[in-house]
Amino acid sequence: MCGIVGYIGPKEKKEIILDGLQELEYRGYDSAGMAVIEDHKLQNFKAVGKLVNLREKTKEYNSDGFGISIGHTRWATHGKPTELNAHPHLGKYSYVVHNGIIENYQELKQELSDEGFVFLSQTDTETIVHLFEKYHNSGLNSFDAFQKTIQRLEGAFAILLITEAQSDTIFFAKNGSPMLIGFDSNDVYFASSDTPIIGKAHEVCYLNDGEYGYARPGDVKLFDSNGSKEINKKPLVTNKAMAQKEGYRFFMEKEIYEQSTVVSDTMIGRASANGIKFEELSSLSLEGITSIKICACGTSYHAALASSYLFERLAKMRCSVEIASEFRYKEPLLDPDTLFITISQSGETADTLEALKMAKKAGLKSLTICNMDNSSIVRESDAAILTRAGIEKGVASTKAFATQMMVLWMLSLKFAKERGTISDEKFSEEITAMLQVPKSLIISDKLHGKITRLSKRYLHGHGFFYIGRDIFYPLALEGALKLKEISYLHAEGYPAGEMKHGPIALADAELFTIALMPQTSHYDKIKSNVEELSARDATILSISPLPFELADDFIQTDHATHPMLEFFEMMVVTQLLALEISIRLGNDVDMPRNLAKSVTVE
Repeated sequence: MCGIVGYIGPKEKKEIILDGLQELEYRGYDSAGMAVIEDHKLQNFKAVGKLVNLREKTKEYNSDGFGISIGHTRWATHGKPTELNAHPHLGKYSYVVHNGIIENYQELKQELSDEGFVFLSQTDTETIVHLFEKYHNSGLNSFDAFQKTIQRLEGAFAILLITEAQSDTIFFAKNGSPMLIGFDSNDVYFASSDTPIIGKAHEVCYLNDGEYGYARPGDVKLFDSNGSKEINKKPLVTNKAMAQKEGYRFFMEKEIYEQSTVVSDTMIGRASANGIKFEELSSLSLEGITSIKICACGTSYHAALASSYLFERLAKMRCSVEIASEFRYKEPLLDPDTLFITISQSGETADTLEALKMAKKAGLKSLTICNMDNSSIVRESDAAILTRAGIEKGVASTKAFATQMMVLWMLSLKFAKERGTISDEKFSEEITAMLQVPKSLIISDKLHGKITRLSKRYLHGHGFFYIGRDIFYPLALEGALKLKEISYLHAEGYPAGEMKHGPIALADAELFTIALMPQTSHYDKIKSNVEELSARDATILSISPLPFELADDFIQTDHATHPMLEFFEMMVVTQLLALEISIRLGNDVDMPRNLAKSVTVE
């Protein structure tokens, strides 16, 4: 995810920016840049790839004496990772860096283009600097122009803007993306997390959504919708490792909690009350396409399997799902009327990449769903949709799975609308539920506390069965995988109706059954399946909105108006359960044994 650093003061600005950006490398990025105003003159440097490339570009540059500076590491969401698309973005006399997504940027870009502003990049961010200069050129002072600019923006953003028109000032705004201000005497620092300013600033102010203002040496003014407000300073933490984890015990835990935010980011500009839109698919026609084949591995395979229910149910398209490592060797029948979809978190999964090459050789149209722009699978595909999950440090995938599922749900609705297989009423119901998903992913202290307490009862025994029906069967597979990956306990996911076809022979008091029992999807059927296990003395943990009297343990979920809302909420419960069991067993949650984040070999 993108990172921001800013500084106002007399110290060497280049090193402060570069060192700060280096502290943000753990968030992931594909390009970096910085801008400095010194002696009323702007300097700008950008580089694609790792930060060492930006260091090389700036090795002859020094910035002694008072000045202002901003820097950025970019994770591509709009436009490829190129120097033109890297931040900071330039107007005639101003620069801007931005985290987040400007939802209405196309409308703003068209407006500005019609007025003669020339865009150099493919990004949403560039609209900010041109909009600012439009208002400044109309006669407004710099702060009023900035204030009017942010009033026009829709979506999520953290913004730093500098301009030659006021060369001692950084303008800032925060809405939905993190931003903080650090203080050390008259020096002022900005960052998107604590780590870049640890050891430099001594106090910090964490900005709230809707806050904005400007900073000069020793003078920071803060505003919100009610006008000027007091700055709330706090002591700054000094542990960089903990600062990266933002107080969480493990990166995996942090990433579970981030899911509400990243799923919201995944939807911005794509899902709204007006429908589903993917700019990335403008060149991909469905004409002549009658079926879908999805190829993936591991967690991505589980997302694919769940989506197959949605594509067939909503879009009425035949959808088959293949494990990539098997697909390559089965001599598959590939018809040109099939859309070939690959899913990969890293975009470098060797088996999935080879399967994609086979499909392209057979003449199939290809689409990839991926978290990494400019990765091998993205480059190989005809079209790609980025999931916008940001870097995922935990080896056991959580937020990557959540964002994949959201993209696939949106895609199934888009196809359904284009094919005319869904009524307006049903489409509206789906969109209404979709827009509620970020709320369903917010984790309460009560829920996490209960799972922590329950986890101590599930440390021993001879295994786990995760069971579910319909889309909750792939979720059962994913829940079991999460537990296996980080706890090293044996777990299997099963369709609930299949238990009596063999696996129920294992049922006894030492067999733990995690039953996904959604109220909105075949509740009576799965209740009957769980009763069969209970009768064989299996230990039952029921996850459901409805209490189940035969359950030994019960985790009550809140959202029971749509199956997908239940899906996402139960997903979080299974992730937290695996996390807490693993922590009690003393395992390294982020780096489980024998596993790697990106599997680049067969």
